[in-house]
Amino acid sequence: MTIFNTPVLSNLLRFATKVLLGLFGWRVEGQLPDIPKFIVIGAPHTSNWDFVLFLALAFSLKANPKYMGKAELFRWPLGGFFRWCGGIPVDRSKSTGLVEQTVDAINRADRFILVITPEGTRKEVSSWKSGFYHIARQAGIPLALGFIDRRRKAIGIGPTFVPGDDMDADMKEIQSYYSGIVGINPRRKYITLQN
Repeated sequence: MTIFNTPVLSNLLRFATKVLLGLFGWRVEGQLPDIPKFIVIGAPHTSNWDFVLFLALAFSLKANPKYMGKAELFRWPLGGFFRWCGGIPVDRSKSTGLVEQTVDAINRADRFILVITPEGTRKEVSSWKSGFYHIARQAGIPLALGFIDRRRKAIGIGPTFVPGDDMDADMKEIQSYYSGIVGINPRRKYITLQN
C-alpha cells in the first residue's frame, strides 16, 4: 500500500493538494493515459520541490505511481516515508541490470506507472540518461511526457510517445517537447542524450 491508495488518508490528501495548489497559484494540466502501463518522464528535475509537486500531481490525477530514487533517500529516518510514497531504491554506483529488472517488474504487473527523471539528479547535467527509453522500449509501453513548468506554474502530463527503432530521432522529438519548459530552478538545464 502506498500513500496514494491508503483509505481515507488519500482522499484527505487529495483535497488538501487541490487547496494548496490553488493557494500558491499552481495548476494541473492534462490527464493520465487510459492504458494500464506506462512510464512518465519527470522533467525538468532541478529542485527538491519537484518531489512535492510530483506528489501533488499524483494525488490530483488519482494515480498510484512508482519512482526510482537514490538508495541514500531510503535510509532511516525517512526511508519508510519514501517507500510509502512509491519509491524504489536504486544504488547508482552499481550496474546491476536495472533496465532488465524493471522490465520484468512491469511485465509481471497488471497495472504499472513508473516516473523517471531522465537527468538522474537535481544537479545541472549536459545530457539525459537513456535508461527510461530502454525500459519503455523493452517493456513495449509508451512514455507519457510529464512536466513541471515554473514559468506557467503548471504541472501535468502531456502527450504520450511510443519509442520506435531510432533512439536518436525519438530523443530529439521527446526533448523538443521540453524546449520551452522551465524547471523550479531555471539555472539548471539539460542539453543532449547520454548513451
